[in-house]
Amino acid sequence: MTRYVDEDLHGAEFRECDLTGARLIGVLMQDAVIDGLVSNLVVNGVEVTGYVEAELDRRHPVRVLIRSEDPADLREAARQLHSGWAATVQRIRRTPGIEHRSVNDEWSAAQTMRHLVFVHDSWFRRCCLGSTELFTPMGIGTTVEPYRGAHGLDLSLDPALDEIVSVRDAQTAELEAWLDQVTDAQLAASAPVPDDDVWPPYARGRSVLQCLRTVLNETFEHHRFCVRDLDLIAESAN
Repeated sequence: MTRYVDEDLHGAEFRECDLTGARLIGVLMQDAVIDGLVSNLVVNGVEVTGYVEAELDRRHPVRVLIRSEDPADLREAARQLHSGWAATVQRIRRTPGIEHRSVNDEWSAAQTMRHLVFVHDSWFRRCCLGSTELFTPMGIGTTVEPYRGAHGLDLSLDPALDEIVSVRDAQTAELEAWLDQVTDAQLAASAPVPDDDVWPPYARGRSVLQCLRTVLNETFEHHRFCVRDLDLIAESAN
């Protein structure tokens, strides 16, 4: 493991890094931001993950619904997520072109929605329904090769906002119609992931519910990121 001793890491950025087991001893940390999959985080001897998770649940009650095993709760979660994204799309439409702006090297709003197109095709259609159909060409997937531009994705595309929203609306309707009929037994069943080399290869062995939660969590988290960045863009314009 790399050790940094008496180093000046002021303003350093760690992106898509695995910091499992990292130890920060005697550090000066002010105005720091940590955003990611965080668990068992101890700060000055206090395990703080529980506090953080409870506060996130308070701010975003839909997180509790997403963790439920009750189909009715999952339906409500999907409805709330759809409503939240619909409001954000309306916000984007009030400032034409803002959907293509990005901050801090993050995805733009358009890229974020295109990633959710990919999430739906891979984690819902493929993992929950067992579909072997090609993914929607406009989707933006993982950067891992050979999956980055595979299975129908066209990296050269630059679709307009209306086209992206139309695809996302159709996908949302498909998910909600499925949730209206899904049973406890179907959710608990092993995910019918096709036996081929298509993303996500690590989904095999998971339940349908686990794959569905990936879809809902991605929809929630990327909406949170999108709103955060739209707020930053608005602040910079003032």
